[in-house]
Amino acid sequence: MKISNNWLQEYIKTDLKPKKIAEYLTDTGLEVEGIESFESIKGSLQGIVVGKVISCEKHPNADRLSKTTVDVGTGTLLDIVCGAPNVAAGQTVAVATVGTTIHMPDGGSFEIKEAKIRGEKSQGMICAEDELGLGKSHEGIMVLDDEKYVVGEPLATYFGMVQDEVYEIGLTPNRTDAMSHYGVARDLNAFLVTNNIKPEFEKVSARTLNPEGTTDFQLEVEDSELCPRYIGAVLHNVTVAESPAWLKNRLLAIGVQPINNVVDVTNYMLHSYGQPLHAFDAGKIGGNKIIVGTVEAGTPFTTLEGTERKLNGSEIMIKDGNHQPLCIAGVFGGMDSGVSDATTKVFLESAYFNPVAVRKAAKHHGLNTDASFRFERGADPHITHIVLTHAVALLEEIAGAKLVAPPLEHYPTPAEDHYIILRFSKIEQILGIKIHMEKIKEILKALEIKILNDIPNGLEISVPAYRADVTREIDVIEEILRIYGYNKVDSPKKISYSPVKLNFDGREALENSWSSMLKGNGFNEVMNNSLTAVKDETDAVKLLNPLSKELAFMRTSLLEGLLDNAEHNIHRKSPDLKFFELGNIYHKNPNRNVGGSYARERKQLAMLVTGREKAENWLLPKSATNFYFLKGYVMQLLSLLNLNTEEKPLEDERFSDGLEIVSGRNTIARLGKVAPQLLKEFDVDQECFYAEIEVDHVQEIRPKGSFKFRDIPKFNVLRRDLALLIDQHISYNDLYASALENKSEFLKKVNLFDVYEGDKLPAGKKSYAMSFELLNEEKTLEEKEITEVMNGLVTKFRSEFGAELRG
Repeated sequence: MKISNNWLQEYIKTDLKPKKIAEYLTDTGLEVEGIESFESIKGSLQGIVVGKVISCEKHPNADRLSKTTVDVGTGTLLDIVCGAPNVAAGQTVAVATVGTTIHMPDGGSFEIKEAKIRGEKSQGMICAEDELGLGKSHEGIMVLDDEKYVVGEPLATYFGMVQDEVYEIGLTPNRTDAMSHYGVARDLNAFLVTNNIKPEFEKVSARTLNPEGTTDFQLEVEDSELCPRYIGAVLHNVTVAESPAWLKNRLLAIGVQPINNVVDVTNYMLHSYGQPLHAFDAGKIGGNKIIVGTVEAGTPFTTLEGTERKLNGSEIMIKDGNHQPLCIAGVFGGMDSGVSDATTKVFLESAYFNPVAVRKAAKHHGLNTDASFRFERGADPHITHIVLTHAVALLEEIAGAKLVAPPLEHYPTPAEDHYIILRFSKIEQILGIKIHMEKIKEILKALEIKILNDIPNGLEISVPAYRADVTREIDVIEEILRIYGYNKVDSPKKISYSPVKLNFDGREALENSWSSMLKGNGFNEVMNNSLTAVKDETDAVKLLNPLSKELAFMRTSLLEGLLDNAEHNIHRKSPDLKFFELGNIYHKNPNRNVGGSYARERKQLAMLVTGREKAENWLLPKSATNFYFLKGYVMQLLSLLNLNTEEKPLEDERFSDGLEIVSGRNTIARLGKVAPQLLKEFDVDQECFYAEIEVDHVQEIRPKGSFKFRDIPKFNVLRRDLALLIDQHISYNDLYASALENKSEFLKKVNLFDVYEGDKLPAGKKSYAMSFELLNEEKTLEEKEITEVMNGLVTKFRSEFGAELRG
């Protein structure tokens, strides 16, 4: 949300600098993510002065150029070469002096320098309208009024230059009360007042209207639950035209394009007070009647941008006396009832619509407007009349409008404020600090929360209806802390807790153990959106009302999110990455047509590594991560499961080389090198390795209660190595499985520490160097016991694989 500092100062006047205001707003929970400068004219005409063309003659070396001398009030005439066809002696013109930056309409810019143009000296530039941002004309230079403009004066003194600072506020969706300049000013005032800074702030009130008589317009609301409050004013003699500069600059500062004075007034009120308004061309309202209700499902309706939509029958619709739909209430106007240049009569609407109905309509039609954004979160039902009076007064001022009669209004049941009992003891319990009772009252008053009664150890309070997010005691406590200041709450000097017995069998404990292990190995945890766009929709779960095409499906894999993370970091010069994510994936249920649920979800632990395995260091060689590093991490995690596993080749289009790890009939993990084509799609230009572990599967099949703590062995572990010459097709996994099959009670660990394949070996052969760790936990191993184990392994390898011992 963008908030203009100049606009904000209309409601709260303070000498605070924008950076300090941003700091205070952030302290109140309205986090300012950045401050941008705004200029009504790019460059603010700096370096542009009023000049007088003293002489003008044809350029000696160019037919389309003129050689001029120009007086800019310095006492020295400037030689300027000009290409405009309308330049002439005696003209008063706008001159860009040397050093001035010209900002072009296309967004480009250039600096004026003294130069020679076709052999003639040029010490500036005589400007056209579009080159200064003062118009669109580029047919010739801008000729100024001799009587109005003084030679040598800065041109900016003749134009209302507006410079502004615009706050970008990362507003949380629940804060509808702060979705306007007045709302932000109200919050800022509460913070400043309670911190002994006294700004000028006046609560908004209704303007006095002077209607001319009566009107035959009528108002009917079919369902007060859908529309609890509706106000409409009929205005005649409206002149639709361009808005005055001050209004256009207000809107432009926050990124809203001006359209015409009537529409601009509705946008101005929306961003001023957070109350959406809608202007209808009253001449197009059949029967001079406004009806608020619903229409039959399937009714066609063409919205303002020209799209025909089929209504579903649940939308709140604004209809005319002939029951023709004019507008989807609170969402979007209709093409046939909008204000145009020919409009002379306006029906101005200010209403409070049911938030749920507005939200459903906006989602169904995929229309996310400024109005729906506020209505669906709960606007202020009390301010509808106040804002209407301000809008009418402004239209009378800038559009010549005349209010025909007092506004029509439907408000059978006024909205009630929220009654809450606030306990001081609860405040102290939640915040961990004691705030003086008078300070609490001061904060509540600043927040426009009424104190109804003092009660023992507490207060009876009434929270205004515009605070749709403050309906409980805990909400009020949060408001008190927000204004009191989070920074004033010290961290506790001690933390008390009760130790609990850990259940290592639970999935949460397993996930925590895995997370700790990965973080200890240098991994960073990420959390990606479960909504995504997919290419193959056959197995993907699609949302009924997606926010956008990019967020239309539930993700079917965690890989895409991790590749997005990798791309983001690699392009920001952080190429060495280790990521993991614990999250759910979703697929259509093949049994959904026979009573099953529509979607299946399962949890996975995903890992992605790329770049260097270790940080760059002059002592260590460069070590690019690879498949085996990732496999090592996976096997380390699976070692906690106490499962018998087997490795199998994996055919998966996501991998150029893949491996799956199974336990019995269950695939518990997949890993491999990400396919180059997939990396190209994500604009990742370095190798990535990815693994996923099926969390739900391993939790179901892993033995429960099988983990036992043992003492550290009292006797030394002994190591023996074997160098084996084997056929190329034999894998380490074959040797590993064979060694552990009917293994000796003394054999504790098998490892491959070297592989050699070269021309010094016979054709079709390779060499594996393997280590074997032996331990007797009862006594020191004797040499004959060691020899027996090693001879058994050699015999097994020879008989099963034809292995030969290398010297």
